[in-house]
Amino acid sequence: MGDEVIHKELKALISLLDEPDAEVYEQIRAKIHVYGTDAIPVLESAWEASFEPMLQERIEEIIHLIQLDDLHASICSWSQLGSEDLMNGFMLAARYQYPDLDSEKVIKQIGQLVQDVWLELNNNLTALEKIKVVNHILFDVHKFRGNKSNIKSPDNLYMNILLETKKGNPLSIGILFIIIARSLKLPVYGVDLPSHFVLAYMEAPDDEQPETDGDHALFYINPFNRGTLFTHNEIEAYIKQMKLPHNENYFRPCDNVTIIKRVFGQLIELHKEQGNSEKVEELRKLASGL
Repeated sequence: MGDEVIHKELKALISLLDEPDAEVYEQIRAKIHVYGTDAIPVLESAWEASFEPMLQERIEEIIHLIQLDDLHASICSWSQLGSEDLMNGFMLAARYQYPDLDSEKVIKQIGQLVQDVWLELNNNLTALEKIKVVNHILFDVHKFRGNKSNIKSPDNLYMNILLETKKGNPLSIGILFIIIARSLKLPVYGVDLPSHFVLAYMEAPDDEQPETDGDHALFYINPFNRGTLFTHNEIEAYIKQMKLPHNENYFRPCDNVTIIKRVFGQLIELHKEQGNSEKVEELRKLASGL
């Protein structure tokens, strides 16, 4: 079907969106929905040309539904085929709230951080010294910090907002730290610790594939506390304090899908606390793609 035909059919359907009968409107909405992302530019043009609040609201609703479907498909694809790219997974999570997120701008901002760290690194540095460089660039030079005054804001978990405000929570700052470190071939990985998110610096043997066993972590990093370093014993103490059963996964790296699942899990909990049941359901649907 040619673009002109699609455009004509969509315009005809959109012209019927002021239908007062709810059931008939549902049928029209469903027909437009089938066109997917092809319908969005036509819907946006119709929104701009309309001065009718009800019509604009209905157009916004349809655009949102199409964007949710498209995002769910992208999340499924990332989880199955591209989950080694943590930055892309983090951007997909942000697209829920910010569907027009400028990915090129985000990539450029991350690239600047990576370059600033790279300029300070050299092969003679120890693992501890390399992490001190990352900490210096991230927390001293660029002033990233934990948003302790507004820790329950969902915006703490969106990549674009983190880069703009330089404030986040343990998970978002930790993800940023991992993206920077992995871009520079530093063996830093997330650790799926309950109620907190920390990082592990793993031993890297000669083939540069780090060991993933918890016993092979050289040390751990607390990204929320300016990259403070700590040991296996301190995780043991935390587990006892939280009265959690011993679990080896609390010491070893987790995969990127687990990290992005945590992003969605935290967003769901925050919106649940705010009583926003519609967002909770939408986020659950998106998370089901992981």
